Amino acid sequence: MRASVDDLDDDRITLAGMLFEAAAALERTTVPSIEALGLTTQAFEALLRLARTPEHRLRMSELANAMTSITPSGLTRLVDRLESVGYVERAMCPSDRRGSFAQLTESGMDVVLAVIPQHLADLDEHLWRLLTVRQRGELEALLRVVRDANAR
Repeated sequence: MRASVDDLDDDRITLAGMLFEAAAALERTTVPSIEALGLTTQAFEALLRLARTPEHRLRMSELANAMTSITPSGLTRLVDRLESVGYVERAMCPSDRRGSFAQLTESGMDVVLAVIPQHLADLDEHLWRLLTVRQRGELEALLRVVRDANAR
């Protein structure tokens, strides 16, 4: 069945488009401060996820699933680069010899902590202050529903 021109004005397309546009705009406003310290947004995302995780480590498969903009093979290359500069170490999983962990190093934590003040200022300006406390809570809850329903 072929769509009609009327289908182009569908609220579902509008809602998804607004979500994608808002995410892209927020990313554009936060990237410069991340890149100023020599990190890509993907590298910062991986380091931040590790920094916010208990014991500062995740199985490579868990980290790949949590990343928003990278394939599993791309994550392997990213972790290789982060390991080469001393921000991450790989550790074998004791219960599964096929699995490995990405472990944040002290240097990796130092880099995350160096980026965080400006990153928080960017988020305050371009997201946090635009919403009321109630709106922030509602947005977080709604985004969790969408994320959890579509998790890999």
